[in-house]
Amino acid sequence: MLKFCSLYSGSSGNCLFVSTNNTKVLIDCGTSCKKICEGLASIDSSIEDIDAILVTHEHSDHIQSLGMVSKKFDIPVYANLETWNAMEKQKEKISSENIKLFENDKNFLLNDLTIHPFSTPHDAANPCGFSIHNGKKRLSIATDLGYMDNKIFEELQSSSFVLLESNYEPELLDASRYPFHLKQRIKGPNGHLSNETAGKTIAELMKKDLKEVILGHLSKENNFPELAYKTVAEELMNNNTDINTIRLSVASRTNPGKIVNI
Repeated sequence: MLKFCSLYSGSSGNCLFVSTNNTKVLIDCGTSCKKICEGLASIDSSIEDIDAILVTHEHSDHIQSLGMVSKKFDIPVYANLETWNAMEKQKEKISSENIKLFENDKNFLLNDLTIHPFSTPHDAANPCGFSIHNGKKRLSIATDLGYMDNKIFEELQSSSFVLLESNYEPELLDASRYPFHLKQRIKGPNGHLSNETAGKTIAELMKKDLKEVILGHLSKENNFPELAYKTVAEELMNNNTDINTIRLSVASRTNPGKIVNI
């Protein structure tokens, strides 16, 4: 059985949990060590059971406590070379034995998990998402996307479960107090995915194997859960998609969500 839980997901911090009977991994450590430990405890797990941490990219909302967690609990950390080079302050805290390298777009094994890091368009050194499978069960995690391209779509279409970014609502972003350059960054090709684009992507994925999706990495300032859900649901209906055939929910920024059995 492959299991997933979003411990925390949003512009203020990200940490995800994936497990089988034999392996438990975190994806990113973008909030405090204390919160991560509390989040794991709330789903009857423990930081001491974590076999590895996978890193998507070096932005602070993804690596805030990475070095501390790895050092304190002796956990291996997996990232690509460019990401390691871009997070020197975190790397300094991690023992050399726990510094593990992968290459984007090449599979690697972690106990009974096959992990495929795929490149994503974002303004980081070499960002990635992950597709993870154990036997016939497969999930994908794709956040911090400036746009959805065919290569990423192909990664997602083989998964029955996807955590997909639904970061912002364009009208809220345009009306926000953000400076012009930041608005352009968020909407640009190396920024984030809008609610509408997330909805269009999900509508197409539903023609494949997608059974469940959680909308993640919502902006605190330019989005809110009810709006993300409503916009995505409307896109599904506009594409003549039966919304009752998919389980759709929104990841919380502040609290661990449900455990998804895949």
